[in-house]
Amino acid sequence: MGYTQTVRTDFLGALAEPNRMRILERLRGGPRPVGAIAEELKLRQPQVSKHLRVLSEAGWVEVLPLAQRRIYRLQPKPFEELDSWLETFKQVWDSRLDTLDEYLQGLKQEQKRGRR
Repeated sequence: MGYTQTVRTDFLGALAEPNRMRILERLRGGPRPVGAIAEELKLRQPQVSKHLRVLSEAGWVEVLPLAQRRIYRLQPKPFEELDSWLETFKQVWDSRLDTLDEYLQGLKQEQKRGRR
């Protein structure tokens, strides 16, 4: 099977840091300012700002300037790309599980025939 679907490693690399994953999980609830994210995660604001910059550069989040505040929200495109890429693995595993199911059904039939 030849798969041409690839995933950008730059946006996967951005997820390698646990605090960035926690930030994305917080943003799942809706846009938030840096200060609120820092408070919720009990991190310093400069630390959160650095993580948000990495996430922004990788395309995971978008910044919306509002007066002196910066509001961050999730961007759908990276999630769609990741989902599409993961789908190729799902197809492989579905095929393998179907083959396993057929094999187990065959064993079951042989056992039934052996009992007669």
